Order: sequence, then C-alpha cells, then structure tokens
Amino acid sequence: MVISIEKAVYRGDYKIEFLFSDGVRKIIDFENFLRNSRNPMSTKYLNKDLFGSFTIEYGDISWNDFELCFPIWDIYEGRI
Repeated sequence: MVISIEKAVYRGDYKIEFLFSDGVRKIIDFENFLRNSRNPMSTKYLNKDLFGSFTIEYGDISWNDFELCFPIWDIYEGRI
C-alpha cells in the first residue's frame, strides 16, 4: 500500500497532526529530533516560526523546498 500525507496541521511546539491517505491520524513530536541534531540545516527549525512553515507537496511534508524532509513511512510509524 502506498501511503501519502493528505493533511498536516501544526499543533504548537514541535508537534504536527497528520492525516494519512488510509485515514490514520497521528500527532508526531519532532522536538527530540531537532534538539539532538548536529546539522545546522536541521537545528535552525528549532525556530518555531520556521518549523510551522511546512508545506505538503505530492503527499509529502517539506520545509523550504525539501531543505528539511522525512520519509513518509517513518512519520507514519512515528520514528522521527
């Protein structure tokens, strides 16, 4: 089965609620990933305004034209 992101809503802090193409809803917290990252391209998204500026493109979540992105299956499984 191919899973895509139908909708994503910023829920504050570093949490995003996802609705997937199979009807599953999940809230994923990206805080640990961002705080533990050593890559400045990722840690700059600790700025909550930047973090909340994601888009959904082609069923995938993206920040700043895929500067920061995650495999859909990892998000679906909650493995960030």
